[in-house]
Amino acid sequence: MNVEALVPLGKVDPGLRGAEVPLDISRVAADARLVEEMGYDGLVTEEIKDDPYVAIALAAQATTRLKLATAVALAFPRSPTITATSAWSLQKLSNGRFTLGLGSQVKGHIQRRFGMVWSPPGPWMREYVLAVRAIWAAWQNGGPLDVKGEHYNINLLVPLFMPAPIEHPNIPIHLAALNPYMCQVAGEVADGIRPHPVCTAKYINEVMLPAVRKGASKISRKLDSFAVCVKPLVATAPEHIQLEKAIENVRARLAFYASTPAYAAAFEAHGFGALAEELAACSRARRWEEMPNLITDEVLHIYATIGTWDEIAERLHARYGAVATNVEFSIPITSTEDSSHLIKMVGRLRRRQNSKENLT
Repeated sequence: MNVEALVPLGKVDPGLRGAEVPLDISRVAADARLVEEMGYDGLVTEEIKDDPYVAIALAAQATTRLKLATAVALAFPRSPTITATSAWSLQKLSNGRFTLGLGSQVKGHIQRRFGMVWSPPGPWMREYVLAVRAIWAAWQNGGPLDVKGEHYNINLLVPLFMPAPIEHPNIPIHLAALNPYMCQVAGEVADGIRPHPVCTAKYINEVMLPAVRKGASKISRKLDSFAVCVKPLVATAPEHIQLEKAIENVRARLAFYASTPAYAAAFEAHGFGALAEELAACSRARRWEEMPNLITDEVLHIYATIGTWDEIAERLHARYGAVATNVEFSIPITSTEDSSHLIKMVGRLRRRQNSKENLT
């Protein structure tokens, strides 16, 4: 598998708790150089408290080999033209190393954080991606541009504001996905999916990939190079005796995710629909401290990959090697010894032959 790192190394979404390793935008360039030196294939940024496009720009200037991706940037709060411009600039700056990863966000955020009118995200995302691609094609080939849809009507090309053609115009687009409809959209219009961390290998293989194929079949499209980029829930530590804290952190994250109605399908697929409903009720009642206790060890081990530093690469590959092209993995670096161990783990993941079959 190709191995990706989210900067800073070891950063995870903590669920309801504050991140132990937050992003320091002033250190992105240095972090990116370190990631490249450690042998990673790619570096990704997410949209939490900082602009992911700014972070990618800093990483692009600091590296020469790493593939770079937003994983993910929010689509709907930005016009397709704004997103197209950011991606175009980053593809030029990185000399063809950029992948545009897009996500939809949930209804509450779209309405109450961004002040926008909600619309079903699947059809909206299809229209959005097609609009971005049409804009890129117009810039590269000199027009025309005529996007017409429910959400966007874009047809103005003004030379003063029209970027010049670039050397690597075919920018891959990946979509954050969990539910089958968004996977179907990805199969139609995107180059890969980025499953949510609660998407198990079973769920990816039995629910997500069939939906991708269904979408691709609509346009008789081959999926030979379609990417599946996983971001697993991982609990790891140098020795078994040190695993407990990492396990409890993952348990809390899993409880938070399971309480989110938009992610219910990934729990229903394993027979945990009632658990997801119970956790959602706890969240609505603000009984957040009770939620991790509802995640049993059985549930934990289905969704999380757990092992020591010597074990974790093998366990990740055993779990995801048949369904994923890329895996995101790192540990916090606090010493040269940590750095040495991480280099070995990345090497083990990269050396393993990817057994994922073509989606076609």
